[in-house]
Amino acid sequence: MAAAPQPPVPPNRPITVVGVGADGWPGLAETARAALREAGVVLGGPRQLDLLPAEVTAERVAWPSPLRPAVPGLLAEYGGRGLAVLASGDPMFYGIGRALAETVGPAALRVLPHPSSVSLACARLGWPLEDTEVVSLVGRPLDSLTLALHPGRRLLVLSADASTPAAVAALLGERGYGPSPLRLLEQLGGPAERTLTGTAEAWPHPVGDPLNLLAVECTATPDAPRLPLVPGLPDEAYESDGQLTKRHVRAATLATLAPRPGELLWDVGGGSGSIAIEWLRAHRGCRAVTVERDPVRAERIARNAAALGVPRLRVVTGPAPQSLAGLPTPDAVFVGGGLTAPGLLDACWAALPAGGRLVANTVTLESEALLTDWYRRHGGELLRLAVAHAVPVGGFTGWKQAMPVTQWSVVKPA
Repeated sequence: MAAAPQPPVPPNRPITVVGVGADGWPGLAETARAALREAGVVLGGPRQLDLLPAEVTAERVAWPSPLRPAVPGLLAEYGGRGLAVLASGDPMFYGIGRALAETVGPAALRVLPHPSSVSLACARLGWPLEDTEVVSLVGRPLDSLTLALHPGRRLLVLSADASTPAAVAALLGERGYGPSPLRLLEQLGGPAERTLTGTAEAWPHPVGDPLNLLAVECTATPDAPRLPLVPGLPDEAYESDGQLTKRHVRAATLATLAPRPGELLWDVGGGSGSIAIEWLRAHRGCRAVTVERDPVRAERIARNAAALGVPRLRVVTGPAPQSLAGLPTPDAVFVGGGLTAPGLLDACWAALPAGGRLVANTVTLESEALLTDWYRRHGGELLRLAVAHAVPVGGFTGWKQAMPVTQWSVVKPA
């Protein structure tokens, strides 16, 4: 079980968090300027600290790298000295404000935001903010962008550094979105602001300023794969050795698992990873761990997850139930293989909290007998899913029946 989160440790005095744009000191309101003049210590990135004039006499402390683990110690050291923290744009939008609020609690903060880079970009582009999807690649894998790629969608990509635009252009080409128009906006709001244009398949610009944001108008090629948001992606979307929950059964299984934002799935016997991957695709807040004993399949699951836009999938290589020990408490468990392994269902049932869901699929009589026994003892729903496909029969057409799948689903009572 994961360790319980520690309660926030409030500082002796409130922390002022000041959002700063590329325009620096001239772009700050007088309230923000006064807060920085009165501070005893100012924390920020080197670029942000360099924007402050001499009239800010506070001690200037640059964030170390990695930043997040250092936050509690720095707040404990400087929190009683009139601490101010500099952030890029809006501190509560993919900014340091989140880490500070989680460390000391929201009540210990005084946040003075600046317009975010996203707001400035939409103003320059004439895009409605509410219709524009934002994808951050700061500290996140490039493949995360894939989930947002749909024809006609407008994206703003928050770049990790100066190399991000070219990497995004290459990814778009690989995913069938090479014709997409791109606009690179550098140093938004500052005196060095500039905009560069091109397409993903013919991005002409060399590496530029590290403070940048990329606007994408998603335009697909005719043969780009269609990857809908609802469960039941085409089987061809997955790299597989045959161990794959097929499309129609997968859609029914995801509907029964019923993912909700923030929930964690255990996918036991991952195969090609399709159930965990489509659970994660349901919402960016969903979490999943897949357990697969075969190392080759485990590597394949990771490749499928990256290709389908959810590289955050955690893949555990090893047998179940042994590999389940120490995993965080699930909200739902899916067992797609290895049902007859001694103690597997017992371990999954024990791990579930009250209200958690368990879904198990099988095509064998031995596992079906096991599920029937658990159904008698714990209730839930036992059903059989059968799918037939039309195929040629001589000069006619007939039905070819796939192996029926027995599914048991249950909600654990209090």
